[in-house]
Amino acid sequence: MRCAYPPYGYALFRSATSGFGKIRRVQSQEFTMSIAHFTPAQKAKVIAEALPYIQRFWDKTVVIKYGGNAMTDPVLKTAFARDVVLLKLVGLNPVVVHGGGPQIEDLLKRVGKKGEFIQGMRVTDAETMDLVEMVLGGQVNKDIVNLINQAGGKAVGLTGKDGRFIRAKKLMMESQDKPGDLIDIGQVGEITKIDPSLIAFLDSGDFIPVIAPIGVGSEGETYNINADVVAGKLAEVLKAEKLVLLTNTPGVLDKNGNLLTGLTPKKIDALVADGTLSGGMLPKIASALDAARSGVKSVHIIDGRVEHALLLEIMTDQGVGTLIQSS
Repeated sequence: MRCAYPPYGYALFRSATSGFGKIRRVQSQEFTMSIAHFTPAQKAKVIAEALPYIQRFWDKTVVIKYGGNAMTDPVLKTAFARDVVLLKLVGLNPVVVHGGGPQIEDLLKRVGKKGEFIQGMRVTDAETMDLVEMVLGGQVNKDIVNLINQAGGKAVGLTGKDGRFIRAKKLMMESQDKPGDLIDIGQVGEITKIDPSLIAFLDSGDFIPVIAPIGVGSEGETYNINADVVAGKLAEVLKAEKLVLLTNTPGVLDKNGNLLTGLTPKKIDALVADGTLSGGMLPKIASALDAARSGVKSVHIIDGRVEHALLLEIMTDQGVGTLIQSS
C-alpha cells in the first residue's frame, strides 16, 4: 500500500536511515532536501523506482495547482519547473494552473490600495480586477512559463480569455451570518463551462499549458476565479489521472496535527462534519472532492515546501502529502 510520510518524522523514498535522502525539520517547519550526497548507485536505485509509475501514467494527464512557497522561493521554483519538464519528457501530460495571491497583494500595496476579503474571497472591483489580470495573466504567468522553458520544456501561457476556453458568470456568495442573503464581491466568477479543445491542441504539439485562473463572461466580462476551483474543474473536464494541489502545509491534518492520507470522499465528509477540516483548507478540499467524485482517479494535496515534492508524490513509493482516492 502506498503511504505518505508521518507528519514529524519525514522520510524520503525508503527511510532517513537508508541513505536515500533526508528532510530536515526545523521549528518554522521549513524543509529542505538535497540529493547531492547520493552515491551513483543510490541515484540509479531512485530512478529505477520510478519505472512502474512512468509505465502506469504514460500519456495520462496530470493537472497541477501551483501556489504557496513553491511559487516564491527561488530554489523551489526551479525545482518545480524541472519536475514539470521531467514529467513531460517521460510521457505524462502536465497542465499547470497557478495562483498569485502574494504577488497581487504586493501590487495593491504599491498602488496604495488595500486588499479586502469576505469569507476568504477577495473582493474584486473593476480597478482591482485590472490589477489581478495584470499580475496573474502577465507577471506571474510569464515567470512560470520562462522557468519551464529554461528547464527545457515548451510552456505556453494562457488565461481563460484565450479562445474563451474558461466561461464564467458572476459569483454571488451566500452570507454565513445571514443564510439566504447574497453578497456581491465584484468581478469574482464561478465556472459555467470549460472547452478542453485548446488544451488538447497544445498537448498534441507537446506544449505544457500554464493557466492563469481568469474567466470570461458571456458579454466579455473578466472574472477572477479561485485557482483551486479552476484546477479541479479542469481536471474533471480533461478526465485527468491526477489532480495535484501544492500547499504550505504537509497535507490534510487531523485535530492532533497528524497527517491523513488514503482518504475517500466519505471520510472527508465526516472530517468536515466534525470540524477537523475548516478555514483555508476547505476550498482545496471542495475542489478535491468534486474532482474525485467526477472521475479524477486520485487527488493529492502535497507540501510544496519540499523540494521536488511533485516527483516524490507521483514517482515514488512514499509521497509527501495526502492522497485522496475517488472511492
